[in-house]
Amino acid sequence: MISTLETPNDTLQTNEPAWLAERRATGLEQFKSLAMPTAREEAWRFASVGKLSIDDYNPAEAPAAATLDALADRSDLVTERAGRMVYVDDAPADFECITRELADKGVIYLPIAEAIEHHPELMERYFLKESTELGSKKFFGLHAATAKAGSVLFVPKGVEIDAPFVNYYWTSGARSAVFPHTLIIAEDNTKVSVVDLFFSETDRNEALNISVSNIHAGTNAHVFRKVVQDWNDQTISFQLDTTVAERDAQVKNIAVNIGASRARYESQTRIDGPGADVKMFSLTVAEDHQEFDQRTHQTHNAPNAVSDLLYKNALLDNSRTIFSGLIKVAEGAQETDAYQTNRNLLLDPTAEANALPGLEILANDVRCSHGATTGNVDDEELFYMMQRGIPRRVAMQLMVFGFFEEIIEKIENEELAENLRKLIHNKFAKKLEA
Repeated sequence: MISTLETPNDTLQTNEPAWLAERRATGLEQFKSLAMPTAREEAWRFASVGKLSIDDYNPAEAPAAATLDALADRSDLVTERAGRMVYVDDAPADFECITRELADKGVIYLPIAEAIEHHPELMERYFLKESTELGSKKFFGLHAATAKAGSVLFVPKGVEIDAPFVNYYWTSGARSAVFPHTLIIAEDNTKVSVVDLFFSETDRNEALNISVSNIHAGTNAHVFRKVVQDWNDQTISFQLDTTVAERDAQVKNIAVNIGASRARYESQTRIDGPGADVKMFSLTVAEDHQEFDQRTHQTHNAPNAVSDLLYKNALLDNSRTIFSGLIKVAEGAQETDAYQTNRNLLLDPTAEANALPGLEILANDVRCSHGATTGNVDDEELFYMMQRGIPRRVAMQLMVFGFFEEIIEKIENEELAENLRKLIHNKFAKKLEA
């Protein structure tokens, strides 16, 4: 794959504006010039970087029309919605437009290519402006050089939307590389929610995903983003997310991680306005030889703001998780409340959970705490269920559901919550059938 991206003209649209061509060229140079990460780097501590390779993947080709239609039909986890986009191998499969009422209010919900064409000033201000500082700059560069699939949502001042916007990103081809991008811009006094879902067509198609999302929440904006990642175990995934919260903004992020052989999730939250409140929740189910690598930053640049992070991981078999989080409070960010918690449930003695929470505080009037716990399954509880005829794997599933319910109940959409429970159940069911 790398050889196919050696020349910018091979990947860039000739009709793209100059500012975008420049950002793509910069990204490509960043990808080419930066070395692959090593375990000696703090940002990749504990990660199995020696087994990480992105060679021999191909830029995804457009699937057949029948595949596009079939996967659009399978994109049904959320039926009540304000709009929907479906991509398969970065090719558009379906696009449900917003209502005339929302359009008349100034709401924009468009594929990236159309947003670049029809709203170039908006895209120049926000698209590909927020990179990652958590270790995957090389991969962000490849994304910037290549990204063409994804959604742009702009909500103008004072507009509130109850139903979510739902984006599906599928892989289908053999050893395909995909680069989905979600951009959310919520101006002052708005309310909006977005659901991003990542799936593989089959259990066998190998893929590389390098996805990026950006949230820009204006003054008193209320933004709720939910991410569900259920790639097959033939997929390598990078998910690079950033959130910027202004004065009194309320932002909630929930990330659900079920699939991929190796998945790295980088989440940067920057609080630039006083009174902001940002919540970050995650649940991860790891089994076999899966590895989930979670890196987070909560940066407080403004006073009197709140951030709260809770990541829960359940590990089975020989799976591994890494959590590395940092709360950073700037010198002037007095009266900050910031919390960071990572909880790991080991269901097998061969599973491995690594946790590196941290604080960097330059203000003297703050309340900040961080912590990580790792515990084994309760043998007495497991024995109790098995004595009553419940198979060991099913008993573990029940314990995982109990462990995760604290996160699932925060989704605030019963249809999606129930579908998530089914996805987790299906992961256990496949193991029982194997």
